[in-house]
Amino acid sequence: MSTTPELPPFFDPARAGDWSYRSDPDTLRATAETWRGKVETVGDRRTDLLLIDLQRDFCLPQGALYVGGRSGRGAVEDTARIAAFIHRNLGALDRIVPTFDTHTPLQIFHRSFWIDADGRPSEPFTVITEEMLADGTLRPSQGVLALLPADVAAEGWVERQLLHYVRSLARQGRNALIIWPDHCLIGSEGHAMPGLVQEAWLFHAMLRGAPTPVIIKGDDPWSESYSAFAPEVPDRWDGGRLVRPQDDSALLELLLADRIVVAGQAASHCVRWSVDDLLDRMRALDPALPRRVFVLRDCMSAVVGLDAEGRPIPALDFTAQAEETFARWAELGVHIVESGQPMAEWPR
Repeated sequence: MSTTPELPPFFDPARAGDWSYRSDPDTLRATAETWRGKVETVGDRRTDLLLIDLQRDFCLPQGALYVGGRSGRGAVEDTARIAAFIHRNLGALDRIVPTFDTHTPLQIFHRSFWIDADGRPSEPFTVITEEMLADGTLRPSQGVLALLPADVAAEGWVERQLLHYVRSLARQGRNALIIWPDHCLIGSEGHAMPGLVQEAWLFHAMLRGAPTPVIIKGDDPWSESYSAFAPEVPDRWDGGRLVRPQDDSALLELLLADRIVVAGQAASHCVRWSVDDLLDRMRALDPALPRRVFVLRDCMSAVVGLDAEGRPIPALDFTAQAEETFARWAELGVHIVESGQPMAEWPR
């Protein structure tokens, strides 16, 4: 397994938390031209790096939904390690496949979708329960009517759908419906990659002449999409499908890789459900396939809400769920590894 002998001269891990940092494509291309002789590619196995939702709103402290973990530095430190991992393993990584959480204001998990009993916008981090829907503590805003399927009558349909949604999440053991701050709005700075990760992604593509596929997720108004491969609740309360089917082509292409390396945010949410869906598809084909998955444990953090004094808020601390998920994946054959460990030492 080949690794690069040094880190590129433009790489500065101190930029990991810098919102304004922008890479220079011309500098990257010029460096790539001089570096081709330094990087030996590995041709006997295909390795894909799946980067889940590495976007500024999650990865930087100024972001709308920063994943700081219990330390408050989680995603910033993860970003530095991810970029370094890419640069150290330019010859071993054949494709880098980022996913992008992609939202608009009027979605089921954003404030514009909901109003309280007094007609005011809902508060961020509200956990929506069946009881709240029944007693009118929260109800859909007027704008939601514009999202109705063409074949339904407006009277009562939305309310029934939302009740079905919350019940379905509970029945499936999914995360409860939470109103998040508006985040990863398409076209916003928060939707973009942190500069340090984008720099590494582009440098790899220029150096290797590699394809740069992306997976867009989360743009349907009627469902959360923590997973990059499926919505949380795609069906209607009265039968049929409400959320349009996910394009399976990206998932099917990943399944062709000999090894899939995973990093991203957040370990407790989008990474968790994306990997779960990937493993479900793998196990349906062959129970041994999860052994092709390598999770970079130190390149992801859990969602943790902190109070004014920087202490975790128990109801918003998902660290334990993330740790339980790592243990469950390991039981299925997934390799939980660290980014600093040479890939040559990973299990085959």
